[in-house]
Amino acid sequence: MSEPEIFGLTLTTKVIWLLVFVLLYWAYCIFWGVRGHLKAKTASDYFLAGRGISIWVFVLAATATSFSGWTFMGHPGLIYRDGFQYAYASFYAITIPFTGVMFLKRQWMLGKRYGFVTPGEMLSEYFKSDFIRVLVVLVALVFSVPYLGIQLRASGFLFNVLTDGDLGINTGMWLLSAVVFLYVASGGLRAVAYVDTVQCILLAGGITVIGIIAYSAIGGFNELTSGIAGLAEIDTKRTVEGYSHYIAIPGVIQFVKSGTQAVGGAWTGIMILTYMFALMGIQSAPAFTMWSFSNKSVEPFAPQQVWASSFGIGLILMVFTAIQGLGSHLLGADTAMLAAHPELVNNVMGDNLKGLDIMDSAGKQGMLVPQLIYLMSDAAPWLVGLLSVCALAAMQSTGAAYMSTAGGMLTRDLVKRFIIPDASHSLQKILGRVGVGIIVLAALLVATTSKDALVLLGGLAVAYGFQMWPSLIAVCWWPFLTRAGITLGLIAGLIAVTLTESIGVSIFKSIGIDPWGRWPLTIHSAGWGMLFNLGIAIIVSFVTQNEDDNAHKMKFHDFLREHASLSPEKKRLVPTALIITLLWFFFGIGPGAVIGNWIFGSPLDPSTWLFGIPSIWAWQILFWALGVYMMWMLAYKMEMSTVPKKKFESLTEDIGDKAS
Repeated sequence: MSEPEIFGLTLTTKVIWLLVFVLLYWAYCIFWGVRGHLKAKTASDYFLAGRGISIWVFVLAATATSFSGWTFMGHPGLIYRDGFQYAYASFYAITIPFTGVMFLKRQWMLGKRYGFVTPGEMLSEYFKSDFIRVLVVLVALVFSVPYLGIQLRASGFLFNVLTDGDLGINTGMWLLSAVVFLYVASGGLRAVAYVDTVQCILLAGGITVIGIIAYSAIGGFNELTSGIAGLAEIDTKRTVEGYSHYIAIPGVIQFVKSGTQAVGGAWTGIMILTYMFALMGIQSAPAFTMWSFSNKSVEPFAPQQVWASSFGIGLILMVFTAIQGLGSHLLGADTAMLAAHPELVNNVMGDNLKGLDIMDSAGKQGMLVPQLIYLMSDAAPWLVGLLSVCALAAMQSTGAAYMSTAGGMLTRDLVKRFIIPDASHSLQKILGRVGVGIIVLAALLVATTSKDALVLLGGLAVAYGFQMWPSLIAVCWWPFLTRAGITLGLIAGLIAVTLTESIGVSIFKSIGIDPWGRWPLTIHSAGWGMLFNLGIAIIVSFVTQNEDDNAHKMKFHDFLREHASLSPEKKRLVPTALIITLLWFFFGIGPGAVIGNWIFGSPLDPSTWLFGIPSIWAWQILFWALGVYMMWMLAYKMEMSTVPKKKFESLTEDIGDKAS
């Protein structure tokens, strides 16, 4: 007797549980969409949740927004492919909130003081320029659309795998996106924030449980470390020193010709550092400015940055995601490992993969996590359904926030500013919902036609987001930077990012020119963009100083200095804090990380591994702990994310509530 079907889905026990958990999750999302709709009386209510997001809601929601479905689905697959040299990317658990430490508190203060709703309003008021406002919206769009498209396509891909192909990738993607659109468009940022609280728990819990499943299937610590040693032994991809690419980074920097591969892998010290710069673009992107404006106070910033993100997510990535990635070589995903060391492999993935190495299959690294979830199909089909919803929640957590905030910026910075300046509250909310729809449709169209949906987090998007750093440095810290400098620098940065990514290489090749490949000199496009961006901003600012503009900007900086400056005794700690931060970036995620290849044992001799694990893994765990300390020192000790000691009042009515 064949199993029943519904809407083309074969109703196996696994699929039934999947539908049950998806429906429960959707019901929660819709509930908050309706509740947010009822509470959104004004434009500020809709776009910024009435500036009333509470401490624990922000802690969980901002964490969910920072770590997307790519963390859940793509990150383990790239560790599988590139080993611990790529696992340095797990340090984005620290570098993403590092951006928040630098800017969120001061942006919140300015938003509260002057009633800003969008970053475009803040920067255009600071620089007295509507052109900058338009540029910020452009950055928001080029960040949000591809980034959101990646998350949405990943959700369709996951459900395609878990329903044994019954649900097509594009069909699942459009269906799953419909619910996100409904609750985001109806409830605004309040709905996004409250749904994100559950999504954060599901994301963190799901990664942890899948890591435990993989660890259990491997057999324990000794089996894991013996397997990694065996994997390194048979590895044919070696660094210049002869180390396996799975357990060593390939040097500080490499000069790579266009169309060729770096020796021993792409993740040199300088590549890791500049890739971390790109991921810092997540919290410097315009969406996070609106997150900062939406808070009741700055009280949740420090716990989110230090404990939820750096400590909590960092621990999960350093341990459980690493086990998922490297451990899958020992579970039948790697046919070469199975052939060379069958005694070290528990071949539980082989049947589902049908003899294919996971990197040779159509889904590439995106196949890995669904296959790990699949391991529980017989023993606990309910857990397959729950973990699938964890993955879905991870994918939608980031997307929802960018849909909401980009819709707000389209409304406030374009339509209200240039077309309908006296738009009523009701009209602004309608326009915001239309903006959300435009963003979702654009993302779905990109995702439907994209064949590279799960690769490197959409490096183009986050590299664009990182280009906002100089403008945030200007408004929060350094009045020297001028309107002309920031504008020309931002344009140059966006161009440099584009020309050093795959799209730029393709443009040159289309006209018969092949001057460089993607990421020249193993420097990520975010690094190239910032080199031109900040360099031009400083040079142009030097020759465009203006007394009237400086006097205007100093109103903002005088306010920040009065209410956010350190006490004299704390100011003496500034050089120490700066040195610690620079040393951590250099040795933890920069050129100095090459020391980690061998300092705790030779990559060529597992018997010398001091802690029983490869030296590179021990180095990463050590610098994760040091990174948590660095973040604590900056956020709490240096008061960069603590509540201002001196109270202040808003100078104006919330401009989000100014309407005819």
